[in-house]
Amino acid sequence: MNSWPSVDYQDWSDTCDTLHAHSQVLGKLAATLAAPEPQLQHAALRLTARGWETLALPVGDHSGALVLGLDLRTHEVFVEHSGGAGSRVALAPNRSVGEVTRELLGAVTTLAGPVELELSPQEVWWTVALDQDDEHTTYDTGAVERYFAAATSAALVLSAYRAPYRGRSTPVNAWWGSFDLSVSLFSGSPAQPPSTDFIMRNAMDSQEVAVGWWPGDPRYPKAAFYAYAHPHVTGFAQSSPAPEAARWEETLGEFVLDWNDVCSSRDPHETALSFARSALRHACTVCQWDPALLASAEADPPPIR
Repeated sequence: MNSWPSVDYQDWSDTCDTLHAHSQVLGKLAATLAAPEPQLQHAALRLTARGWETLALPVGDHSGALVLGLDLRTHEVFVEHSGGAGSRVALAPNRSVGEVTRELLGAVTTLAGPVELELSPQEVWWTVALDQDDEHTTYDTGAVERYFAAATSAALVLSAYRAPYRGRSTPVNAWWGSFDLSVSLFSGSPAQPPSTDFIMRNAMDSQEVAVGWWPGDPRYPKAAFYAYAHPHVTGFAQSSPAPEAARWEETLGEFVLDWNDVCSSRDPHETALSFARSALRHACTVCQWDPALLASAEADPPPIR
């Protein structure tokens, strides 16, 4: 049996909120410095072997590129210039988000010049600006390491699910607004966004199936994989995706497979992968996607011949 780490949101929610807030600073820098892409892909972060990171971001003076990240092994925020200079800011118990943010932005200014950022947090339940946030100070290194191990396992599932698909798809994105990991597969058809606000009108203007993983939040205080189709069609919820523990969660409007059910299975990776593939199969059928796209997601034809 493969052993995957337990992630109980109730046990680490304060640390989770602190880490979430730190990720928003990185995301805002990415959204500001990177060239805009469809579905706001330029604003997404990536999960790497160190933690959450930006891609290479252009520097205003054209001296090179910056990469910023949350190093969840050494428990630091880092900024590195392609020219070789860099700086690290410690993440530790009782260091507030505001203190870390101010120190990080000072390092960015030193390396790349001033960057104007709007520092109000997004898609969260608190409102204080990130550089003034002295409320989020909890940082349990053990909880962060368990989260990172779980997130890595989840990201590998999402990567394997995405790999054979021959249509347009995203990488495994680390979204700093909702603090989740996700992959979107697109049919190639446009879609009406569910609302006209900035995020929705830009992120959800194409027909897609999204599968992802989050560590829990106040809405749904459990780590879980999830899947949904956009736009939603009548009858989409009427399905029983694999495995048996998966279900439709009406309050979220998504199919959900709880992390604990994955971890207790004989093969957690295959269990989670079966959920992703089953949800896609159902979505493509109900939403009437080109059957060739679904076949490619199931490696027919194989990605390499």
